[in-house]
Amino acid sequence: MRRSMASASATTSSERLPHLNLSSMPSISERFAERRGEGRATLVPYVTSGFPSRSATVDVLAGLAEAGGDVLELGIPFSDPLADGPTIQDSTFRALEGGMSVAETLEVLAEFRRGSDTPIVLFSYLNPLLRYGLEAFLADAEEAGAQGLLLTDVPTGADPQIEEAILASALDLIRLIAPTTRPDRAAAIAKNGQGFLYYISRTGVTGAREALAEDLEDEVRALREVVELPVAVGFGISTPEQAALVSGVADGVIVGSALIRALDEGGPEGAGAFLASLRSAMDEVSSGAEVS
Repeated sequence: MRRSMASASATTSSERLPHLNLSSMPSISERFAERRGEGRATLVPYVTSGFPSRSATVDVLAGLAEAGGDVLELGIPFSDPLADGPTIQDSTFRALEGGMSVAETLEVLAEFRRGSDTPIVLFSYLNPLLRYGLEAFLADAEEAGAQGLLLTDVPTGADPQIEEAILASALDLIRLIAPTTRPDRAAAIAKNGQGFLYYISRTGVTGAREALAEDLEDEVRALREVVELPVAVGFGISTPEQAALVSGVADGVIVGSALIRALDEGGPEGAGAFLASLRSAMDEVSSGAEVS
């Protein structure tokens, strides 16, 4: 693992771990393909690293994988999470108050990797990675066992040097697409994307909603006509019924705020039970048929 002053705390502990062979674990793309072959949508739960505590995060991740999470999103806490709504903002601030950092998040991931090969996407804003050192972060994240990276504030073409560094790494660069994205722009984003496309179901910040956009199905179908990567839908999914609806039109279902709320109210067991209810509803819709 390459060293830097910023990553010293991460490398010291991870060097005591056996070398992780990412090639032996399913990739993000392979997990999506596996679920599609089963006629099922991929379930992608999001949790904030360090919430409700640093010590609980590994157990939370393990519980979500057992409850049906196919690809896990692990959020790196940041002081200015502008794309997130109140629920995830609160979890982020509480994690920061508990001392969670980029280095600690990588330690949590390395611990989780001792017992699970479930694909992990690290969710972050750019500033924490620049402070850590981007090159060092990419190397350390790979060694800790990450397989993807989603940056909320680096749109396609905004910083080619940063994008090229990530694309050249072992981590899949997960791209965001909004309802306002033009078809030609969506195709360009997907061309330089990896793993899957994160389709934002509505404009605004993250947060559970009582109802999904009425034209969501048409939007997802139109997007899938111009891209080849799997399309997963997030922002606002908060009930089994909503998850089932999205699973009928998209390749993946992403849940964040509602899961964080379940975790806050019911602990790891409550979060696992909530996610299992989504998985069950999604599988009932599929009924063995290919998601289309």
